[in-house]
Amino acid sequence: MSKRSLSFICQNCGAAASRWQGKCEACGEWNTLAQEGDERPAGPGRKASKGRLFALEPLTGEAHDAPRLPSGVAELDRVTGGGFVRGSVLLMAGDPGIGKSTLLIQATAALARSGHRAVYISGEEAVAQVRLRAERLGLRDAAVELAAETSVEDIIATLSEGKVPRLIVIDSIQTMWTELVESAPGTVTQVRGSAQALIRFAKKSGAAIILVGHVTKDGQIAGPRVVEHMVDAVLSFEGEGSHQFRILRAVKNRFGPTDEIGVFEMTGAGLREVANPSELFLSERDLGTPGTAVFAGMEGTRPLLVEIQALVAPTSLGTPRRAVVGWDPSRLSMVLAVLEAHCGVKLGGHDVYLNVAGGMRIQEPAADLAAAAALVSSLANSPLPADAVYFGEVSLSGAIRPVAQAAARLKEAAKLGFTRAVVPEAAKSETGEGGLKASTVANLTHLVADIAALGKTRTAGKTHGQDG
Repeated sequence: MSKRSLSFICQNCGAAASRWQGKCEACGEWNTLAQEGDERPAGPGRKASKGRLFALEPLTGEAHDAPRLPSGVAELDRVTGGGFVRGSVLLMAGDPGIGKSTLLIQATAALARSGHRAVYISGEEAVAQVRLRAERLGLRDAAVELAAETSVEDIIATLSEGKVPRLIVIDSIQTMWTELVESAPGTVTQVRGSAQALIRFAKKSGAAIILVGHVTKDGQIAGPRVVEHMVDAVLSFEGEGSHQFRILRAVKNRFGPTDEIGVFEMTGAGLREVANPSELFLSERDLGTPGTAVFAGMEGTRPLLVEIQALVAPTSLGTPRRAVVGWDPSRLSMVLAVLEAHCGVKLGGHDVYLNVAGGMRIQEPAADLAAAAALVSSLANSPLPADAVYFGEVSLSGAIRPVAQAAARLKEAAKLGFTRAVVPEAAKSETGEGGLKASTVANLTHLVADIAALGKTRTAGKTHGQDG
């Protein structure tokens, strides 16, 4: 008689252990290890099954682009690379209440109105609740097929009957369970087993499936990381509860770019697409206020202009505070160190706060120059020109390094009415875009000197006005 192999799986990160222990060594969480069994016979006497023969294809041959199905939501199509690929599986994750279900019910309704079969299966809500949301969004006339079911075997058997759906939404994968796994729904093993069954069905039938995933308190997708490797694309739905903007970002995409974003605005009638996010992010700018700089960034192929706000204030604490929202705290620390080491800007006795307005999250190092300009402007109480944009990477030596796609950044700035740009010296050849007046800087010291000169000119102008 074969012995049953036992293992202990962390229900938070998916790490395996040979014995139970109170704390998971991989993620550091307590009381997350659960015993799970391997039903396969163990030992050297196990009889191996004979495999099925399959055909091997040559490397040379005619290549075809993956057939895509546009969803009818332009911003969603931008992030996925042009639409849904047949047989692909996407994982969409986001905080509770961010708008995942709203976006997906809008996408399924748009496909249904185009004559395609779209199915929405909810494991968290009843059919009546989904209908109520669709009625609020004005989508009740769309021929979307609904179901409230959690059994993967029942779902696959039902969808295999009749015409294969073009799009299937599973909301959410954490509520699904399969009979092949002896574990509670929501555990790592159940999530992995349910995802495997749904992926096999998608590859076999050609239907595109979107799996909705929960996130943990630190923003990571809940469940095993192996699910992210199994699917074809991972989409992250981001946004702050205090802002109406929502960002759909491609974290992984086998059929398209991984750095594209889609911008939506949450309204009473659902999510509205934002065709020109730069204009929206800059609609509430604080003109003439020290500590604000406009950064010309890139998100995928889309240029995006956002406002970076900085506040530098004297501290009464032994250790000054460093707080940042929407940017990498490590890069802020680096910029502060370069300002103090090479530019003579003393910030050791000041609290520093940095914020990216509008709830946007910036990941590229090209924002270094704009952040440094905002910090020096706040410290010197010297407002930056309202018609200027900034971009450039700051090196540890204080030099300003060039960044990619400078022409696209300048073109977007000119389109929105900006007349000046502070850019790296290496980007001088591309500064003719849109008639912008470019000011090139080779070193961060030059930028600090220019901002200090602006402050002196402003002070002298005030003094002259008072004398007159």
